[in-house]
Amino acid sequence: MYQANEQRYESMTYRRSGRSGLKLPAISLGLWHNFGGIHSLENGRAMLHRAFDLGITHFDLANNYGPPAGSAEETFGKVLEDFRPYRDEMIISTKAGYYMWPGPYGDWGSKKYLVASLDQSLKRMGLDYVDIFYHHRPDPETPLEETMAALDLIVRQGKALYVGLSSYRPEETKAAAQILKQLGTPAVIHQPNYSMMNRWIEDGLQEVLEEEGIGSIVFSPLERGILTDRYLHGITPDSRAAGPSVFLRPEEINEELIAKVSKLNDLAAERGQKLSQMSLAWVLRGGRVTSALIGASKVSQIEDAAHALDQASFSDEELRLIDDILGYS
Repeated sequence: MYQANEQRYESMTYRRSGRSGLKLPAISLGLWHNFGGIHSLENGRAMLHRAFDLGITHFDLANNYGPPAGSAEETFGKVLEDFRPYRDEMIISTKAGYYMWPGPYGDWGSKKYLVASLDQSLKRMGLDYVDIFYHHRPDPETPLEETMAALDLIVRQGKALYVGLSSYRPEETKAAAQILKQLGTPAVIHQPNYSMMNRWIEDGLQEVLEEEGIGSIVFSPLERGILTDRYLHGITPDSRAAGPSVFLRPEEINEELIAKVSKLNDLAAERGQKLSQMSLAWVLRGGRVTSALIGASKVSQIEDAAHALDQASFSDEELRLIDDILGYS
């Protein structure tokens, strides 16, 4: 029987999500790539146990996570049996918005799809409710009022405690937030991608989130693994770029990129950190981001991430050097 570490809350930092009452750990664990049916259940179990022992209380899923789609939620449901005594200490989130089943009701943002998808997700995980339910991406055809009304309905049905948005642009976020406020179910969180190399949220989205009182949890803070020590010497056989992933192509790992990452790695070493740790600390700097969402394939990566905030502050000179290296100066 799993027993959680009694010191699990002593070293993790928790941040309030916008103006809500919800606090999230500064580091959250996503179950996108390495918890599906093609992966080892026992490795997934070990990573989830270790994450919780380190104070990582938030576990982020979606209906289509796997592969195959749905299998990450099934894996999580199996391991969740270990966490039954701790359910009220956990934040479990899932999403819907991408293709899940054939026909006109298995994709995008209709009320029919969102309600049906969450029912399926709850069944896969063996849960009565999730803590956060997200619309995973904007739907260009379904009226925004219908999609937001579906999120409101889901909360009123008791199937989710909070709702959020993912990958909405600034103007879409503002419109959605205003509709949700009028319905009485405000958005508490937005999940965009953000890293040293991908700073689009700084061009308007962060301002909207602050105005609307919405927190943020950023995915790909390590830029698909590029902002780690994995590609310092090119592509290794066990890396994402060497495999069939469509999210990182081999041609992206070129000499210019490796040179930049090497300089960042040298700066991280001067700070007494791994590059991955510095990259996580960078997105969390200044308190504008609530939580950094990591992926992991082994326990040691979770342990490294949990220690990213051991050296959380940056000098003005360090921030300038990072901008210079990446061409943002």
